[in-house]
Amino acid sequence: MRLLPLALGVPRRGSPRHLPYCSPAPLLLLLGGCLGVSAAAAGSRRPNVVLLLADDQDEVLGGMTPLKKTKALIGEMGMTFSSAYVPSALCCPSRASILTGKYPHNHHVVNNTLEGNCSSKSWQKIQEPDTFPAILRSMCGYQTFFAGKYLNEYGAPDAGGLAHVPLGWSYWYALEKNSKYYNYTLSINGKARKHGENYSVDYLTDVLANVSLDFLDYKSNSEPFFMMISTPAPHSPWTAAPQYQNTFQNVFAPRNKNFNIHGTNKHWLIRQAKTPMTNSSIQFLDTAFRKRWQTLLSVDDLVEKLVKRLEFSGELNDTYIFYTSDNGYHTGQFSLPIDKRQLYEFDIKVPLLVRGPGIKPNQTSKMLVANIDLGPTILDIAGYNLNKTQMDGMSFLPILKGASNLTWRSDVLVEYQGEGRNVTDPTCPSLSPGVSQCFPDCVCEDAYNNTYACVRTMSEMWNLQYCEFDDQEVFVEVYNLTADPHQINNIAKSIDPELLGKMNYRLMMLQSCSGPTCRTPGVFDPGYRFDPRLMFNNHGSVRTRRFSKHL
Repeated sequence: MRLLPLALGVPRRGSPRHLPYCSPAPLLLLLGGCLGVSAAAAGSRRPNVVLLLADDQDEVLGGMTPLKKTKALIGEMGMTFSSAYVPSALCCPSRASILTGKYPHNHHVVNNTLEGNCSSKSWQKIQEPDTFPAILRSMCGYQTFFAGKYLNEYGAPDAGGLAHVPLGWSYWYALEKNSKYYNYTLSINGKARKHGENYSVDYLTDVLANVSLDFLDYKSNSEPFFMMISTPAPHSPWTAAPQYQNTFQNVFAPRNKNFNIHGTNKHWLIRQAKTPMTNSSIQFLDTAFRKRWQTLLSVDDLVEKLVKRLEFSGELNDTYIFYTSDNGYHTGQFSLPIDKRQLYEFDIKVPLLVRGPGIKPNQTSKMLVANIDLGPTILDIAGYNLNKTQMDGMSFLPILKGASNLTWRSDVLVEYQGEGRNVTDPTCPSLSPGVSQCFPDCVCEDAYNNTYACVRTMSEMWNLQYCEFDDQEVFVEVYNLTADPHQINNIAKSIDPELLGKMNYRLMMLQSCSGPTCRTPGVFDPGYRFDPRLMFNNHGSVRTRRFSKHL
């Protein structure tokens, strides 16, 4: 049965009361933008898309290990990307990059606070109208469904509260603020609904699974759909479902080469960590690691239910399914107990699995992709002209389809603006002012000048990371990940000065890029052009781009 015009406020008969509707896009808009694709020209419907987003799930430290069903149902049935990155290792900036297809310096979400533009009135006014779901709905005629964590400050009273429903969503089922598993409030199309602590009706991961299945049962069958399901797992407080609370009892955080060692030759925030870690810190991070895996088992169940329902309805073969995370995580690396926010692989590298029409099974791609590419890729699937967007990312649909002789990027930008006030923490008086996210033994995970930008580059010859800090030292870190995959040895002082200069120049270019200029050739691309005159100021020293305190 076709959905009735929602502007009339008439829900479809049989619609569950927990799946209310938003007003649809005007018909004139639906006729634009996406009619030029071959599917539309042939009179067939465009593919459906599902985006599954985990919260704080690492790739480097075995974060995908518990997800056996997900790997079988998505990864083995499609493509797994071994080089997928986020442009900022923190929830809100990363999620904003997914939605907008932009680097943080272009969407201006710099941390998890309203002051950092996380779900602020400014974000709502300037960025939300141009997110890829808004384009899918207004220009491509997609039904759009959201369930789960949106942005960390979503629902804040100073930003419209839970009554605010972002443009572009037909169905809105969003968590108030940050990840929880029980005792939370949801915005159901702008109306608040509180949940308690009864597992059978309140456990958030399962609630998201159930409402997603309801959507598939009651949606219109005459238009394609886009679903974004954003689970709380494995974010703290790491509350597993009752049936999974005793799993992984013999699992501990990986003792890899950078576990519980001093961060020699790294920026001051890493150097301040106490090595070796205290026994209590190690016990704490081991417990956290185990609980994180436990919460992911419910995500695995969600994926299985979703795929089975799509298969039962005959829609699986016409649906692209993406699985990824908003950032990575660390547990004891360089003696930092638990968090993200750092420039290293464990925090910026994420899982990315995709299955769908035209994707051969059991494929692995080494191509360098970032979450700013998700929006362009999904719009490309819908047949939208990407030249009409201002997105910084690229569509990797040709990679999914197995295109040969494909020209692709060799680098991505990673940038982060540290959180913290320029005052001394009374619990850590011995440390510099501005620290935050501190543990009882005064090991701090962040600071206001933990502000950096990196070029992460991959080519046939190089696997390199170049980073600069906006601190008093103007600290530089460089890693050759071919020789040093655990990023133990900072080679900034020993690398070829000419290459160092080129990377510095490339970083400046990326930090000021927008749209097409973010996709220009990197240092190791054949089309790269380097003008050394741009590298020097009047004093003849290497110029370093300084960060704005408000990107």
